[in-house]
Amino acid sequence: MDGKKLDFFKDKLLQKQLSLTHMVQRTEGYGREKDQDIQDVADMAVDSYTKEFNFGKSSGDRHVLQQIREALSRIKDKTYGVCTNCENPIQPKRLEAVPWTGLCVQCQNLLEKGRLEQ
Repeated sequence: MDGKKLDFFKDKLLQKQLSLTHMVQRTEGYGREKDQDIQDVADMAVDSYTKEFNFGKSSGDRHVLQQIREALSRIKDKTYGVCTNCENPIQPKRLEAVPWTGLCVQCQNLLEKGRLEQ
């Protein structure tokens, strides 16, 4: 992959990393807020559900952040754009859609079917 494309994907990854980092920090802040003195059972349930939902979202965001760090490392190692499993090139459209991916479409399908260990 040429230097211009690598710079494009690096910028895209860094922007997404910054955005997700802010979201994770904000969500963790919500989770640390002191519970209000809620007395209504329905309000307590809504508050609990909201915190649980935010925790799940934050967990997913942290996973994507890890994938972004790995992608930035592959850019540095000059292995970005190559499938980490089969070592075939990852299609440019896939990289544009999911720039942090390390797998080509075929290997991603195998992973989702449980036929490939990560």
